[in-house]
Amino acid sequence: MNPGVLTVYRWELRKLRYQKRTYLGLGLAVVVPIIFVAAVSVRHGGPHNFAFGDYIDRSGLAVPLVILLFGALWMFPLIAALVAGDIVASEDHNGTLKTILTRSIDRGQIFSGKALAASTYAIVAILLDGVVAIVAGCLKSGFNPIQSLSGTIVSAPKGLELVFVSLLVYLIPILAIVCIGLLLSTITHNSAAAVVGTLMFSLVLQLVAILPGLGGVQPYLLSTQFDAWQGLLRTPTDWDPIIRAAWVCALYGLPALGTAYLVFLRRDVAGG
Repeated sequence: MNPGVLTVYRWELRKLRYQKRTYLGLGLAVVVPIIFVAAVSVRHGGPHNFAFGDYIDRSGLAVPLVILLFGALWMFPLIAALVAGDIVASEDHNGTLKTILTRSIDRGQIFSGKALAASTYAIVAILLDGVVAIVAGCLKSGFNPIQSLSGTIVSAPKGLELVFVSLLVYLIPILAIVCIGLLLSTITHNSAAAVVGTLMFSLVLQLVAILPGLGGVQPYLLSTQFDAWQGLLRTPTDWDPIIRAAWVCALYGLPALGTAYLVFLRRDVAGG
């Protein structure tokens, strides 16, 4: 990593330590699995008609998988947007952008460091949510074998491995959301607008996915890629949705990231 980019990256991570929205997202990632497990315990059963929902009482490894299904609706896009949508726009709000852009480190390095920090935050939040869900689920239902989507019984150690790999695959569309958040953060100059805009973009795509007559576009929507990890839970592994998620998310994320980068390079320093 370029020394200048690494310097900005460390600087941005330090700044995230002192921002409330950092802990709001991480707190959400921790609290939701705990509340979910508590609710399931009170109801004495998981949500029905959902993959792995009927298996929650048999194996704690089902909990993070069910949360991945529900989290795509709003929680994980919101967590990603909280920092990605703020990391550039907050400099406008605080009046610090002019100072940052006139430092010896060039603009490309500054933007790269911010992008890496926003991505790191999203990755940490998703993995933290998964770890908490696994621990809470196993405390409730035990570290037991789990049934795959193909009906095959998977041993607990293998199931744990599949859960963590599923979280990694889930990060593919999340990182695309981060790129979109960075774009909106760069062009709107407003943290709230960027965060809400990023979340609304994700929600609108999910709405499009359920509209009648649009089934042909569904495989190419960013929202559909949140289900790609399910290919890992089939026997044999279905790699098609995972491969599709990689290039579809790239089609959404890379143009957004590139546009944000170019806008940031051409930012009017005198105008803030």
